[in-house]
Amino acid sequence: QVQLVESGGGVVQPGGSLRLTCAASGIIFSLYDMSWYRQLPGQQRELVTGITGDGTSNYADSVKGRFTISRDNAKNTVYLQMNSLEPEDTAAYFCNARHQSLYFISYWGQGTQVTVSS
Repeated sequence: QVQLVESGGGVVQPGGSLRLTCAASGIIFSLYDMSWYRQLPGQQRELVTGITGDGTSNYADSVKGRFTISRDNAKNTVYLQMNSLEPEDTAAYFCNARHQSLYFISYWGQGTQVTVSS
């Protein structure tokens, strides 16, 4: 079955860095656009960044210049490098895989918590 497993979350001080990893299995990874979303309790998930199968990326304005998404199709893995973290970045971060053409095919990971606090 399809699995997306996130890791790398934790507690970091403002200005610090974290690298999130999402390992996928059960899908042809290169056929999926990969994204990171984040969510606060009681709020909707918001798109943070996404990357297509051929490596084209986009970012929310709030993270541009601080976050970098990348993928390794050989390892079925997508990464989110988060630098200059701010308390406002505190949230649960979720990995999403969406088929490039069959948009209704979408999978979610279980999430990983990122807390930015002094």
